[in-house]
Amino acid sequence: MEVVRVQALALGGLNELPAKFIRPAHEQPENSKALEGVSVPVISLAQPHDVVVKEVAEAAAEWGFFLLTDHGIPASLIQELQKVGNEFFMLPQEEKEAYANDPASGKFDGYGTKMTKNHDDKVEWIDYFFHLTAPPSKVNYDIWPKNPPSYREVNEKYNNEMLRVTDKLLELLSEGLGLDKKVLKSHVGGEQVELEMKINMYPPCPQPQLALGVEAHTDMSALTLLSFVHIGDQMEVLSNGKFKSVLHRSLVNKERLRMSWAVFIAPPHEAVIGPLPELVNDQNPAKYSTKTYAEYRYRKFNSIPQ
Repeated sequence: MEVVRVQALALGGLNELPAKFIRPAHEQPENSKALEGVSVPVISLAQPHDVVVKEVAEAAAEWGFFLLTDHGIPASLIQELQKVGNEFFMLPQEEKEAYANDPASGKFDGYGTKMTKNHDDKVEWIDYFFHLTAPPSKVNYDIWPKNPPSYREVNEKYNNEMLRVTDKLLELLSEGLGLDKKVLKSHVGGEQVELEMKINMYPPCPQPQLALGVEAHTDMSALTLLSFVHIGDQMEVLSNGKFKSVLHRSLVNKERLRMSWAVFIAPPHEAVIGPLPELVNDQNPAKYSTKTYAEYRYRKFNSIPQ
């Protein structure tokens, strides 16, 4: 079955959204009230260590996300990352289709558009590119774009920065739970923890008040790193509910294209995830079941109650 890409639809000069993109009334952005006077937590890694631990733990517990500053990632590298990602999406459609994925057959890496299982389900206004960047044993470079030529070099440099920031965040969150700083990393796979890059591309939308780039969801990862740090489902389970996996969605714009680079920090599929034993006792029993990450993914993808 031929997949119609959202970017191609947008370039075709639509004046009205096809029905499959129009969200139910209660999901439409124009019917959602925005929070006013709310300040998102902004946390500087340049502060004293005990202050950073306290602020990260509080933000993870109360908000489920925060903005991280003074993280040491060069601004020039972020600009290069955005440049090569933009260049890929500007390639001729035929060239991009050479990297097409097929989630229905289990091939998630590559160029994709959110599909639906049922004909009546609504479609999100997004195209994306997805691939693993770590650990090396699981990276499939064959699916990484060959054009632009610098794509691999830039993404490998960015992956090294993400690994460094991930280690720091897992240490801070571990200490925020009153545990040794290495505990969380060991439970999400140690050196086999997976980093998954997803470039989200939201083309201009003719009726943004009726559509969503990504519908409301929580991330199944342990952490998600964008401009913000998101707490994911696995971190909520490991912390026995102290840290919150945040419900979020993506909006679209009528006039301009929007892109984001999300890095999901996820356990290997065989990792067993459950509330950390150190956090469970008679006064604070386990709030979640223990299962492999593979089982968790299967149940979430298929909308089976956890």
